[in-house]
Amino acid sequence: MIEIEGLSKAYSGRRVVDEVSLTVAAGEIAAVVGASGSGKTTLLRMINRLIEPTSGMVRIDGEDTARIPAHLLRRRIGYVIQGHGLFPHRTVAQNIGTVPALLGWDRQRIARRVDDLLALFQLDPTEYRDRLPAELSGGQQQRVGVARALAAEPRLLLMDEPFGALDPIIRAKAQADLLAIQQRFGTTIVLVTHDMEEAMQLGTRIAVMAEGRLLQYAAPAEIITSPANDYVAELTGGDRPFRLLALGRVRDLVEPGAAPGQPIAADATLREAYAECLWSGREMLPVVDPAGRPLGRIRRDDIAHRAEKPQ
Repeated sequence: MIEIEGLSKAYSGRRVVDEVSLTVAAGEIAAVVGASGSGKTTLLRMINRLIEPTSGMVRIDGEDTARIPAHLLRRRIGYVIQGHGLFPHRTVAQNIGTVPALLGWDRQRIARRVDDLLALFQLDPTEYRDRLPAELSGGQQQRVGVARALAAEPRLLLMDEPFGALDPIIRAKAQADLLAIQQRFGTTIVLVTHDMEEAMQLGTRIAVMAEGRLLQYAAPAEIITSPANDYVAELTGGDRPFRLLALGRVRDLVEPGAAPGQPIAADATLREAYAECLWSGREMLPVVDPAGRPLGRIRRDDIAHRAEKPQ
């Protein structure tokens, strides 16, 4: 758990983060969203003391981080930045093993951890272990960057615009990978983004910041249906019913029965299903599980009803 209490940072008397308080429960993803200059990256960096607060407190699992030597604190916290930040002259294995080596892990333990993480990120260890970052694609570099942040098995992961440099297709895959890995390990994540769509996709709760202040901290559905002010409402955009559909899954509305045509996956969003209905001109879609087995069907009218009356 992360508890941020009255956290502020001032430069020459001007507060770039102003009395921010929020709590991130263990195993949650808190997405911090706001325009450039809103204070979101400064807030993130104060959590691991890359920037020292002017006032306020950060507690991790009840422990005041100000009482922990900064270099030891950072070794307990994974950190991912935009553009991955890999060491260019170190191999993939050396990059991933950086923090475990600093913590004194033996070579065999580090090697096992490196290979496990590469396999987890669908990078064959025998093929990628000894490559240099320049020999990887942008998406592969990003996966190695996240693997490095997870190498020492941190309970907390900080991510600063981690997917901003990726093209849309790779970015969507990277986001899906992050959710799958987070669910597997139960890692608590604080993720900074300027993209409300990404915040909605990834965040258990969303913190909206502007001019250093926290405007609203709530679950995505609440941000959409009950924005705290006009600025938050503007960030969510005018298509709020469709944003709500992006939070639900096809499996939520599947019913017994068959339907013609190309099926849709149970894990697809309701927005994707509604778009497919409109695109194909169908009133119903067959639904399948991850193995391709039929589960039932979903009706376009039911999806539209969910958008009008969110649950």
